Amino acid sequence: MSELPSEYHRRLPYGERVSPEPLIGRPFFPFEGDVQVVPLDEPILPEPPRRGEPGGEPCTTCAEPERMVIWRDDQWLLKAGLAPSGLPMVAILEPREHYRLDNLPPELTRTLGPMIQRVAGAIRAIDGVARTHFNRWGDGGEHFHLWFLARPLGMMQLRGAMIAAWDDMLPRIPHDEFVANARLVAGKLAEDGGEPVGVALP
Repeated sequence: MSELPSEYHRRLPYGERVSPEPLIGRPFFPFEGDVQVVPLDEPILPEPPRRGEPGGEPCTTCAEPERMVIWRDDQWLLKAGLAPSGLPMVAILEPREHYRLDNLPPELTRTLGPMIQRVAGAIRAIDGVARTHFNRWGDGGEHFHLWFLARPLGMMQLRGAMIAAWDDMLPRIPHDEFVANARLVAGKLAEDGGEPVGVALP
């Protein structure tokens, strides 16, 4: 496998199932019993283009700028999906214009930290929410985006990176609760600027 790009790549056990043992029994791991890991695939090189990159599918945010948006200002959009999830709130913060993290202009970079604080605080205003987790996974689309996930009060198993897996597995919240939460979050954000949009409008 000398064609692989680094020593790290060359020492991995492609085609084999790595052991899940280091995770089983850990406080935040949501599975027990006979857990089987899928075989490790070899790298795909060159990597396929993401949405919004040359040769990839069109950027969904640029193609439908208002889709799923519950709040906006001159720089940022907050999206909350089209349907309820397993958590009280799952939201995505994106710049209105198409940027990657590495070319985010200084005027947006300066407002990113305050926006993270504002969104996290607005989500914590939902009844029964203890913390707001946020993450960046940049492998689906080129348009920069951050995920925000509401961790319910007292649900200590949902701490950490597996909260996204729990969101997929937990029962969907009722639609009217989804709408009420979106309106609450958008309203809280609008107290410091911007405007509620779509499902967040009264």
